[in-house]
Amino acid sequence: MKLRLPFVLELAVNFLLPWLAYRLALPHIGGTGALIISAVPPILWTLIELVRFRRVDALSMMVVAGIVLSIAAMALGGSARMLLLRESLVSGLIGVTFLLSLPLRRPLIFYLARATVAREIEGGAARFGTLWQERPALVSSMRLMTLVWGVGLTGETALRSWMALTWPIERFLAISPLIGYGIYGALTGWTLWYRKTISSRVAAQEQTQAKTNSVTGKSAAPRSE
Repeated sequence: MKLRLPFVLELAVNFLLPWLAYRLALPHIGGTGALIISAVPPILWTLIELVRFRRVDALSMMVVAGIVLSIAAMALGGSARMLLLRESLVSGLIGVTFLLSLPLRRPLIFYLARATVAREIEGGAARFGTLWQERPALVSSMRLMTLVWGVGLTGETALRSWMALTWPIERFLAISPLIGYGIYGALTGWTLWYRKTISSRVAAQEQTQAKTNSVTGKSAAPRSE
């Protein structure tokens, strides 16, 4: 339970509080002002993380980037079609960022995973960095996850953008959430399955290595005598 508390707190600061701030501010200062207010919790969280641990919270920065993009989309115009596109552009930005980071030595998902491990385990960031250098299989699996999420989020944005521009607004409002949740659910389900598969594979490799070392030790003993 203790290991999950930082993760729950992170989700609350980055998703629940921005939504709550937006809903409370919307009747008083309008959509653009409410979006600006909603960016305050993740920005404050990032500053706290920077002061305490000397690192920038990657998830908070992504949330803030999405809010900034929403404000920019509102500034482009207030047509119904543009407002429908606004929500899709956020996930598209994240997806494109994932894909652009793929050729880098450390893709974006490396920093997200390291930040999560650092909150759940003391010294987790350093341990994760060590594993990244020592285990090529970890690097390959993280790059595959980056590719899958990048393609999934970008594809979701492309599909919902096409729907927003071509479908009747009533049909879009009814169907679009189902498609969005379906794609996010599929990506999350695949990620959980893939992590379990990788963990089982690593455990099997470690067990095989331990047996090999044990057999080697036993066979080497008579020679030393």
